[in-house]
Amino acid sequence: MEYVYSAMLLHSAGKEISEDNVEKVLKAAGVKPDPTRVKALTASLEGVDIEEAMSTAFSIPAAAAPVAAAPEEEEKKEKKEKKEEVSEEEAAAGLGALFG
Repeated sequence: MEYVYSAMLLHSAGKEISEDNVEKVLKAAGVKPDPTRVKALTASLEGVDIEEAMSTAFSIPAAAAPVAAAPEEEEKKEKKEKKEEVSEEEAAAGLGALFG
């Protein structure tokens, strides 16, 4: 991920995203650059409008996040309902023991 961050930093700073610049950023961050990954990154970014790619990438997770969170909330509600049912049964069993 740090390779992508280095490219984003260079883009944000208005610098050319080249192998040398990516390696410099990675080294400055204390990361030992892998030349293969640096080449792959710079080759994959050739001809890419990074500004457009970033705006598209940031808008998709924001829209998808509520959909992903919804089933989780339903599971929590179901668990709470089950706990309440169990506690009512336990209470009834306890009362039965008092009169039984």
